Amino acid sequence: MSLHATEQTPHQNKADQIIIGLFQDQKSNKLTEQLSDVSQKQLADRIKHKDFSGQSGQQVTLYNDNGQQVLLVGLGKNDDFSADDLYDTTHKVISTTAGSRCTSVAVYLQAVDFKHIDKQQATKLVTLAASHATYRYEDTKSFKDDNKHALDRIEIFTDKDNAEAFRLAAGISKGINATRHLGNYPPNLCTPKYIAKYATDIAHGHDKCDIDILDKKQMKKMGMGALLAVAQGSHNKPRMVVLTYNGADNNKDPIALVGKGITFDTGGISLKPGANMDEMKYDMCGAASVIGAFVAAVELNLPINLKVFVPAVENMPDGKAYRPGDVITSYSGQTIEVLNTDAEGRMILCDTLTYAQEFNPEVIVDLATLTGACVVALGHNAAAVMTKTDGMAEEFKQAGEQIHDRVWELPLWDVYQKQLDTSFADMKNIGGMPAGTITAGCFLSRFTKDQKWAHIDIAGVAWKDKKEGATGRPVAMLVQYLINKSRA
Repeated sequence: MSLHATEQTPHQNKADQIIIGLFQDQKSNKLTEQLSDVSQKQLADRIKHKDFSGQSGQQVTLYNDNGQQVLLVGLGKNDDFSADDLYDTTHKVISTTAGSRCTSVAVYLQAVDFKHIDKQQATKLVTLAASHATYRYEDTKSFKDDNKHALDRIEIFTDKDNAEAFRLAAGISKGINATRHLGNYPPNLCTPKYIAKYATDIAHGHDKCDIDILDKKQMKKMGMGALLAVAQGSHNKPRMVVLTYNGADNNKDPIALVGKGITFDTGGISLKPGANMDEMKYDMCGAASVIGAFVAAVELNLPINLKVFVPAVENMPDGKAYRPGDVITSYSGQTIEVLNTDAEGRMILCDTLTYAQEFNPEVIVDLATLTGACVVALGHNAAAVMTKTDGMAEEFKQAGEQIHDRVWELPLWDVYQKQLDTSFADMKNIGGMPAGTITAGCFLSRFTKDQKWAHIDIAGVAWKDKKEGATGRPVAMLVQYLINKSRA
């Protein structure tokens, strides 16, 4: 499926289906008035006979004189209509259309006059929702010929004032789709080696990109003891992937993104329950998100320098696996007492954060499906952001509001650090039940003391259910953050 901008009016457009929104109790708007006389008469008849009133969720199909479908969508009351409503309405409508025999649609839902949504945001939301709705995982699943998605072209109405908003959203969508592919790909195929190859293909496809991959032998020589401890129980050897994008002057410090890449997490010796363990293929969604953000940044040709670090590791329980009670020496030289081998994400991240600082980044942002406690705290609507850098959390919150991909700040007060104290090492790798998401952030903060840094726990937003799988969040927020940084 491809996304395109169009400046054609509804009457001019030749797509198989035209999608227009109408608020409750409106008899027409500037878009319906641009339809053919035949369609306008059908609309008047539907309203007259109370077949359509514009209530939220209502849909009615009209036809132009050439047989072209016009799908009229009720938006409810304008006073109550929010960004959530626009995204959800677009997603629902396009999902239905994707299952029909239409091969092309033109979307005008964002072109009505909203009271609470500006035109640029509306264009972004509709573009992102349309792309998201047409995604379907097909890599390892066969479909019958009569069950194929026919829709291969979506046109988004975009005037000159909204052209940039469409361009940005279309680029972000490509990053989101890359993230969803990696997240949904099965763990027997999406191994550390596969992630390294996937990243290599991205880098080799663009002149401004480069890649470096550290193998187990190199990491051992460097002393990445925490990362290698997690990896030592698996037959699949670890990789450290470093993607580089040079979109600005060489003297400009890069922005560093670090993504947790546990390609499958059994919990190790602290074995997880069997129920829903299949979902632990999503434990590399932090890695998938930063790779997706990289794809979008390159697609948009952002004027920034970017480095993406992906520690790609599998956490398995065999005779060589690390154990509760082990004391591990990290790349930073700090020692860690392992109390739970299922707290492995912070183990691979701490070495990666130390390594990333060697490249003198302006800022480091790490993303990880790190704690179940984050889902308890925030559910599935917002990721958690933690930082000790003043004002940094607000940058992510602002980006999230701009692109409808929200985050919320949790504190990193020093009082929480005490939960990591132990008699046997510089720290232990879990802080216990209270404030589990925060103490995980506290752990990582010990490896970024003099660095401008933020940690984002995406455990509640990275995947949804077994039908939809990976959501691609929070790529939109992360790329919007990069866009804002590029304009600062």
